[in-house]
Amino acid sequence: TLLEKNLKFVLVSARMPDAIYSVTDLIDLPRIPVISYSGALVLTEDGKILYDRRISPESTKKVLEEIDKRWTNITVSYYAEKKCFVRAIDENVEYEMNTTKTGAEVVNFDELIGKNILPNKIFVVAIPPVCERVNRELEKIFPNLNVVRSSAYQLEIMDKGVSKADGIKVLLEHYGFKPEEAIAFGDNYNDVEMLQFIPQSVAMGNAPDDIKKVAHAVTDTNEESGIYTYLVKAGVIEP
Repeated sequence: TLLEKNLKFVLVSARMPDAIYSVTDLIDLPRIPVISYSGALVLTEDGKILYDRRISPESTKKVLEEIDKRWTNITVSYYAEKKCFVRAIDENVEYEMNTTKTGAEVVNFDELIGKNILPNKIFVVAIPPVCERVNRELEKIFPNLNVVRSSAYQLEIMDKGVSKADGIKVLLEHYGFKPEEAIAFGDNYNDVEMLQFIPQSVAMGNAPDDIKKVAHAVTDTNEESGIYTYLVKAGVIEP
């Protein structure tokens, strides 16, 4: 395996840290560095925070106000460091908790802002046509924020300077590696900056065609062990 060869293996995700650890724990993987919230929070393998970027109080308040004013029947979650906050536990929140094996705390978002507990990420779940509209309209209203869809029905809102590429830069500098020494795998729109930043970038076979065009190479799908296939082909690990 990569860890046995003393190579760094990093999970880069839009999810909160505990949702990433639930996956690594499931396969008995030792704690590894993680890039959470699409680059807004970067942790070493021992949990040390290397980078922690939040949305400003003003922007947090305004974006929540705009969402509440314009749309109904959508779910909004408020992620701050290692916690998920919601206004209510609906079916979307339950699905996310069951999927990621994490919990959520019901709170008033205004109280969080008042306590200066600011979000690394605001997360929106809506049916695809609504999610697309939320994405398009918030991008226009908030040029100071990074608004990107992570799936047809999921939307991530972070500070403008946040991207998976920036999170990778932080870790590469911390461990003394260059981008040319890394391999990046991605399968969705919030992976674009990462795939553009790392020269040896690989799109999964299940990625949209737009993402495949960005990457240096394309491998098999997630279901077909595409990462393993590429690493064997590249000579990084033995078959």
